[in-house]
Amino acid sequence: MGGIGEPGGGPGPREGPAQAGAPLPTCCWEQIRPHDQPGDKWLVIERRVYDISRWAQRHPGGSRLIGHHGAEDATDAFHAFHQDLNFVRKFLQPLLIGELAPEEPSQDGLQNAQLIEDFRALRQAAEDMKLFEANPTFFALLLGHILAMEVLAWLIVYLLGPGWVPSALAAAILAVSQAQCWCLQHDLGHASIFRKSRWNQVAQQFVMGQLKGFSAHWWNFRHFQHHAKPNIFHKDPDVTVAPVFLLGESSVEYGKKKRRYLPYNHQHLYFFLIGPPLLTLVNFEVENLAYMLVCMQWADLLWAASFYSRFFLSYIPFYGVPGALLLFVAVRVLESHWFVWITQMNHIPKEIGHEKHRDWASSQLAATCNVEPSPFTDWFSGHLNFQIEHQHNYHKVAPLVKALCAKHGLNYEVKPFLTALVDIVGSLKKSGNVWLDAYLHQ
Repeated sequence: MGGIGEPGGGPGPREGPAQAGAPLPTCCWEQIRPHDQPGDKWLVIERRVYDISRWAQRHPGGSRLIGHHGAEDATDAFHAFHQDLNFVRKFLQPLLIGELAPEEPSQDGLQNAQLIEDFRALRQAAEDMKLFEANPTFFALLLGHILAMEVLAWLIVYLLGPGWVPSALAAAILAVSQAQCWCLQHDLGHASIFRKSRWNQVAQQFVMGQLKGFSAHWWNFRHFQHHAKPNIFHKDPDVTVAPVFLLGESSVEYGKKKRRYLPYNHQHLYFFLIGPPLLTLVNFEVENLAYMLVCMQWADLLWAASFYSRFFLSYIPFYGVPGALLLFVAVRVLESHWFVWITQMNHIPKEIGHEKHRDWASSQLAATCNVEPSPFTDWFSGHLNFQIEHQHNYHKVAPLVKALCAKHGLNYEVKPFLTALVDIVGSLKKSGNVWLDAYLHQ
């Protein structure tokens, strides 16, 4: 069995970066597959093989994000996550160690090469149609109505006093404002508003920090992993929720191993007690603070401090410290309900399990569905009802995606809004029953 420079050879000694001007060594997938271990990561981009083992810790998106694509073709992820590809390729050059041999397919495993080709053609067509260009007026209005709600909530308390009715109304308005902030910062995090990445980053830090009290870096660390490997255990943080909730394949695994930390056959009921009410208030607050301190994101910490200073200086004069804290908790709990129901209606009822090594388009569609559009649903969900397309010009891109799915027999699922919400509970109940059956009978 030969080394890295010999097609069909087995795992050979690492040769280091390819020399400029010299012919690239050729690799086969058999050699690449073993390099998906901690401290030993190779990946393939546009048929070129890169050794990211030492560099992964310096990756701006975090080592976990890039590491999730170890020993895989990461071409479509590379295009999805980077705005200026020519700039990023400069960082890849020193990591280049070879290229796929001519007889090797561009992807490992039983992937549909025609689907991958058609998806990339669709993406190029969308770029040529300028569908990735944002409408500045839309996002200006989005930010404007967020700021207007912040002012309106304060004016209600200022003009009507801190009674129960004005306070409840102010809390509801602030919760809607916070929910819309999630939507705005989400698009900024995807670098889909400004042409320059830096402008998106600064704007996201302002929205997440000053308007919400969270870290933009923490959010991107979580959220990019979710998009890289949606609904994949230990890679997508949104579904790695055991042992509190069991989703998808984890139900059978816990049942067979006789694990019973909670009454999982009733998880669809205790979901209402600890899911929607506490996610943002408890889980996100603790996780966000820990991330900023451990990763030393001091700028994000200052941005978050500016939010808390503004909020409590605005409302302590009316409520005192205990009352202002109670108002804050009420806003976070209401906001948390929105976050859980809106962000999970597209994913929880879909396939959830371990890594299947699918191509990019198939992996996204297996884990995602859309929700029927309407003016209210589009606004209330921040256009996350178009979860499959997941970019600004949703209505224009959707027909192209539907045509691709129809051609390749992929399920392009669209649900009514209320059905999508009910399906979350139904999915939890189904997973709980699967666990109970495996627990009792296997």
